[in-house]
Amino acid sequence: MNAFVLRLYSLLMWLVQPLLRRKLARRAQQEPGYSEAVEERFGRYSQAAEVSSELVWVHAVSLGETRTAALLLQALRAQHPGLRILLTHGTATGRAEGLGLLQPGDVQVWQPWDSPAAVARFFDHFKPRLGLLMETEIWPNTVAAARAHAVPLLLVNGRLSDKSLQQALRMAPLSYPAYSALSAVYAQTLEDARRFRQLGVVVAGVFGNLKFDATPSASQQAQGQAWRQAVAQPVLMLASSREGEENEFFKEISALAQEIRAQAAIKYVAGSVKFLIVPRHPQRFNEVQALAEQHGLRVSRRSGWASSPAESDEAMQADIWLGDSLGEMALYYGLSDVALLGGSFALLGGQNLIEAAACGCPVVMGPHTFNFAEAAELAEAAGAARRVTDMPEAVQAALGLVSDSPALAEAVTSGLAFAARNRGATVKTLDALRAYL
Repeated sequence: MNAFVLRLYSLLMWLVQPLLRRKLARRAQQEPGYSEAVEERFGRYSQAAEVSSELVWVHAVSLGETRTAALLLQALRAQHPGLRILLTHGTATGRAEGLGLLQPGDVQVWQPWDSPAAVARFFDHFKPRLGLLMETEIWPNTVAAARAHAVPLLLVNGRLSDKSLQQALRMAPLSYPAYSALSAVYAQTLEDARRFRQLGVVVAGVFGNLKFDATPSASQQAQGQAWRQAVAQPVLMLASSREGEENEFFKEISALAQEIRAQAAIKYVAGSVKFLIVPRHPQRFNEVQALAEQHGLRVSRRSGWASSPAESDEAMQADIWLGDSLGEMALYYGLSDVALLGGSFALLGGQNLIEAAACGCPVVMGPHTFNFAEAAELAEAAGAARRVTDMPEAVQAALGLVSDSPALAEAVTSGLAFAARNRGATVKTLDALRAYL
């Protein structure tokens, strides 16, 4: 039965390849990176064939996984000088970020499309000796091809939400063989481990989240904090916003611009608080600006600031600051007094709140944090984050926090302590990988 389902799945993946090409062409209109080296996605490479089987394959599908992979790669290279990496991605932002991780002898290509022919060409061409999949990416044909080519495949910093588990259970004839073929799974949390075991996985370790070991850019934080002091007004950020959330956020900001909130705990009006929004996906920067303007809000973009926003009349008169840059989240957290957690106000599972805590920026999160469930619960218990039911309540809670200096200071301290307390996953992961390297 499983073999029959896999054949049907493989036929479907072959049939939809023309649709994938069309999708990539459409995405490339907004993000040119998607037009780069398209044939790599189908297992056709310009790089010379690898014959020495030296490469360690690391798959980091998108931007967040690539940044997590950077932590692991830095530690691996320190232990194993000369280690050669085959780095793959599925998104343009991940690939762009990954370019900065490459050293002489490394190779970067797109993740092969999960058809038997494409993944077979991938393994035949590069002959990796080990595969490390970051966090979530399990593809049936890729896992089967790794086993056929005798390549150990490990899931590192593994996470599995309840939503993903239910999807995997519904596709049991595909998911069970794929997960059981992994050589090892290193889970982030005990709950992740429990869900992996429901798919028949033998979890080799529960090591915590590698993201806790990231050190935010000190120079960016210092720059953001200096800007905040120069602005001399509280700054409230919607961090890593997703589609559907921005409209609700702008509704609240527009309303605040018209009247003073009546609650005694909220002493600020829109004119005395600066509002910052940083969309999760860069291709949506223009869309988010247009949406803000539809609400009658004036927008100033980070890319237009020569230096501190305090030195720009346009920025200081704007209702909304738009963070339209990549790789500057530490700056934005340094600039902000409080951050609303993007992805948590819609059924999207929330974005990573660990960097905010490490930067000492308190978080207000919505009800949907299933992608980082344990981190969200621990942050809330530690006082580093507050949970609310919707966007209106989130804005009010954030405004209340910036009006209460002792509570704000306590939340900052709690966030820093929470981030420090949960470090250590990298060392545990390195110890586990030693047997394979």
